[in-house]
Amino acid sequence: MNTANRDVLIDIRDVSKQYKMGRETVQVLNRVSLQVRRGDFTAIVGPSGSGKSTLMNVIGCLDTPSEGSYMLDGIEVRGQSDNKLAEIRNNKIGFIFQGFHLLPKLSAFENCELPLIYRGLSARERKERAVKALEQVGLKERMHHRPSELSGGQQQRVAIARALAAHPPILLADEPTGALDSKTGQEVLRLMEELNAAGHTIVLITHDMDVAKRAGRTVVIRDGVLSEERGGGYEADARLQNGVQERLIEQA
Repeated sequence: MNTANRDVLIDIRDVSKQYKMGRETVQVLNRVSLQVRRGDFTAIVGPSGSGKSTLMNVIGCLDTPSEGSYMLDGIEVRGQSDNKLAEIRNNKIGFIFQGFHLLPKLSAFENCELPLIYRGLSARERKERAVKALEQVGLKERMHHRPSELSGGQQQRVAIARALAAHPPILLADEPTGALDSKTGQEVLRLMEELNAAGHTIVLITHDMDVAKRAGRTVVIRDGVLSEERGGGYEADARLQNGVQERLIEQA
């Protein structure tokens, strides 16, 4: 990575993704370009079927582009082997899922520690990282509780702590408030804002414009195409969403 681009973590250029369905070729992403810099809080918002899940999978190295270039923290993702993609994911991306994906028989601490075991960290370092991450999300006192003993919001905080413990350059959050009530969802979003203010780079995938507005920057995806990027939240791209302008006027 050259000096001018040292702060660019995600550099997607003219990425397209097609899938074969029988004799048909379905175009899911169409010449998408996106840059995310260190410290950004970027929301990617779009309705069901817009291509946002495919874009998330590409960003998270769960899938690779059919065409175009994707540089993740200076590494070209396209063309890498499955093993190399797994290594890149483990080192570069902290995933936060809508469904939490916590192991029910493990405590909050053990859920945070488990990915660190796979990375070969010592027991001492695993403990330090897991405890610190749980402290960051306000759950140090509940570190020995299992998921069934925690509320939905607390489970999502454990999931965020698990991602933080690995010290990834990027937190990739897929509908992180989707399984939560509105009050708890707001608490999780405030936590993500605090993490971003502390320097964490966050990419948030959502269909909800109210969630997207909490990010520092919003991009809109529709029919596999990203809108022009602008700062200041979802309002900048409201014209691209059905009925968004009317809702924004009502909220003003």
